[in-house]
Amino acid sequence: MGVRPSGAGSSYPGERLGLPERGAGAAAGYGPRLAALFIDWALCSVIAITVLHSQTWTIAIFGAEAYLLTALTGFTAGKRLVGLRVARLDGRPVGLGWAFVRTILLLAVVPAVIIDLDRRGLHDRAANTVVIKA
Repeated sequence: MGVRPSGAGSSYPGERLGLPERGAGAAAGYGPRLAALFIDWALCSVIAITVLHSQTWTIAIFGAEAYLLTALTGFTAGKRLVGLRVARLDGRPVGLGWAFVRTILLLAVVPAVIIDLDRRGLHDRAANTVVIKA
C-alpha cells in the first residue's frame, strides 16, 4: 500500500491509496463499517450492564475495546465479525500511539463522520490508517 498523488483520476475508493478495487484489502464500504460499529457498541453495552450494572460505562468500555484491539490486532470484535480491519498505509501495525489518536477522534464522533473519497474519516486520516476488507 502506498499513497499516490491526489487527483481527479481516481475511479474507485482507495485507488489513490494503492488499494485494490474489490476483495481483500479494498476500502471498506459504509454498510459493513456501520454494522461493525453497531456490534461493538452492543457488545460494550451488554458488558457495561451485566458486569457494572450501568449503561453509563458503555462509552468507556467501547473506547478501551477500540483502542486496545485496534492497536494490538487491527480488529475490534465487530470488525472481525464483519470481515474488516484497520490498516496503516505504510503496512506496519497500527500500534498504541496511532490507535490512541484514532480512538480519541472516533469518540469525538464528528471526525469519524467526515469521510473523504477514499472512505476514510478524519480519525483515519490523522492516524494514517484505512479500514479495509480482511
